[in-house]
Amino acid sequence: MALSGLYVGDALHTLGSAGAPFVYASFVGSLDGRIALPDAATGASHLPVEITSENDFRLFLELQAQADCLVTHAGYLRDLAAGRLDDVLQIGTRAMDHDLARWRQENGLSAQPAVVIASASLDFPIPESVHRENQRVLVATGREAPRDRADALRARGYPVIVAGHGASVEGAPLVRELGRLGFRSVYLLTGPRMLSTMLRDGALSRLYLTIAHRVVGGEGFHTMATGPRLEGAGRLRLSSLYYDDAMPDGAGQWFARFEPLRPA
Repeated sequence: MALSGLYVGDALHTLGSAGAPFVYASFVGSLDGRIALPDAATGASHLPVEITSENDFRLFLELQAQADCLVTHAGYLRDLAAGRLDDVLQIGTRAMDHDLARWRQENGLSAQPAVVIASASLDFPIPESVHRENQRVLVATGREAPRDRADALRARGYPVIVAGHGASVEGAPLVRELGRLGFRSVYLLTGPRMLSTMLRDGALSRLYLTIAHRVVGGEGFHTMATGPRLEGAGRLRLSSLYYDDAMPDGAGQWFARFEPLRPA
């Protein structure tokens, strides 16, 4: 099959409703489970260069193109403001995704998806690039997050969603609030903590996973999940699997799609 169009064919923007959004996440990992490595100088996490590819990035953009809401986290915005990471919160800003900007327009989606910033501390910058093309920006936090920082964000015009009993954002409350706001397709551009709470709460609709055929190794690394064991909440069913042999170093990669299994 052709790579281009492989994921937009899933029509994720049609699978949810305003009251019950379709929530999906994606990760890139190695055969030994590495999704990120810490930078020795800054401590910031980054994708191992050994498992990156242009084909995976194209599919990432196809998933992003189908969202009317992207959920990111404060750590990403800090790294973005410091120039450690690229801006991946917009569609149509690169030659390789101009077609996806047209696709959004043809399918009745806004020019850019809204951005929801999940944060417990509420201590982060909001770079000017996030406001490109009047992109809507909201903040999500927990009930015990610093009230003065929440009030300051509201005063600057950013709606603050309370979605968690502690300081951190929790999966089910966040999905309920996003559904109440009318979002139908929600793409999680977050990390292990958010994936874990979404699975634990039964709030994740689908997981896309690219598995690069590389063993990365190394002492410090991150995997897809964190926190207490997920047990039954971590069960998933494979619904599709594609093999791509176009990695720059000659290794291959799998593009897998999983559906979480709900409790009986």
